[in-house]
Amino acid sequence: MFERIPRLVFIAVRNGLLAAALGIVFLLVLYYVGRHPFLFPIYFDFRIIMLSVFVVMSLKELRDGHQQGLLSFGQAMICAFLFTLVFAVLVMSFVWVFSRVQPAFVTDYINLMTTQLQALDPAIIGQIGKESFERNLSALPATNGGTLAFDYFIKSLMISFFVSLIISVILRRQPKN
Repeated sequence: MFERIPRLVFIAVRNGLLAAALGIVFLLVLYYVGRHPFLFPIYFDFRIIMLSVFVVMSLKELRDGHQQGLLSFGQAMICAFLFTLVFAVLVMSFVWVFSRVQPAFVTDYINLMTTQLQALDPAIIGQIGKESFERNLSALPATNGGTLAFDYFIKSLMISFFVSLIISVILRRQPKN
């Protein structure tokens, strides 16, 4: 049955499922040890390392194991995008369901983020813009599980896009003429 699925798709989906399982475990562990996973700055996000490792594994397996050492930039980007889509949709769905089952997940986020924003230095608020800061602070109580899930999805796509660009350029190999 699986012989009919193109290797690029099979590898991307399989590794997306594995990464999603790992991502869900990371989210749960972070939340239950008292570090809300949505309060980390994006440059400290565990997804940067995890997505990088899985994209490299996926592309190397595709290139070396199934394409005789050849991989175009387009193939690499398609494989990385499919991988990321599977990962992001599954973890986004988990975040939405988890926020329904565990309402404290969203409540904790709102409370901790409000505290974090109110503790910002006035100079930083001046750089952001007082109106923008106040608008974001007043909109925070309306946050729900869907908002957090969509945020996770978009940030996963953004992180993976930049990671995938770099890794696809590094790992591509063209036939020698």
